Amino acid sequence: MANLTREIRRRIRSVKNIAQVTKAMEAVSAAKMRKAQQQVLATRPYATQAREVLSYIARLHSTESELNPLINERPVKRTGILLITADRGLAGGFNANILRRNAQLMREKRNAGAEVTVVAVGKKGREWLLRYDPVVRAEFTGLPDNPTTYDIGPIVRVLVDDFLSGYTDEVLVVYTDFVNTIRQVPTVKKLLPVEPAEPSANMAPEYIFEPSPEAVLNRVLYGFTEVQILQAIYESLASEHSARMVAMRNATDAAGELIDDLTLTYNKARQSAITSELMDIVGGASALEGAAETSNTAGSDWLTVMLDNDAVRAA
Repeated sequence: MANLTREIRRRIRSVKNIAQVTKAMEAVSAAKMRKAQQQVLATRPYATQAREVLSYIARLHSTESELNPLINERPVKRTGILLITADRGLAGGFNANILRRNAQLMREKRNAGAEVTVVAVGKKGREWLLRYDPVVRAEFTGLPDNPTTYDIGPIVRVLVDDFLSGYTDEVLVVYTDFVNTIRQVPTVKKLLPVEPAEPSANMAPEYIFEPSPEAVLNRVLYGFTEVQILQAIYESLASEHSARMVAMRNATDAAGELIDDLTLTYNKARQSAITSELMDIVGGASALEGAAETSNTAGSDWLTVMLDNDAVRAA
């Protein structure tokens, strides 16, 4: 019984230590999540407007002949995918959900007869690809919590060069879209070629392009792709920190419940041990009383026998 209570105490201390770690990680993730959320909400309107402007330029009929590789669809023989995951785990289902969505997309493209090549951002995506489907074109890890265009420049260059050289016929980005602290949605968006806006879509009539829409599209294509990739990374970072914060909070709560259960079990074990010891003491006391009564009875009988013997001799 002593070994059992000692083991329970050891487990309680271990769970308390884990709870302290998860609570600290929750606090760190909460601070990072607030900064990332402010960042993603501040840049989202700009990225949306940039995509709208580029879609409008691509819809103009005057761009069809001169910028055919950039705005027109071509037969897809090889698809390039930009997969954005985290460098670390302990974020609930964040990495698993985005990897599941990427695997589904890769199956769809291969079933359609296209080859697939992946540019992996984040260690988790790279490790998964190398383990199950080694189609890694390039890998980028260790991005800061507040990346800039300087940090993602090599990523953009790889994707744009592959598309312009004809190595890939389309470029898709797979990332986690930040909706709120509780909800993050795995998302697939098309980066290249630039998709023209629908004819029914109303565009702002005050757009004036100088010197021409073609020149504007040539100059801003790289910047547009850069903005979209940077925004996707911002969305993924906000989603990662939110998922980790929620996961660590759940882990802390689960540790508290486990501590309560272990404490109850420990108290029951102690009570059982105390009861057992009390029963041993009571049993020992009863045995001693019984021995004393037996000894007194034996002494009385011996005295009676001695008196009887004396009486016999006297007679």
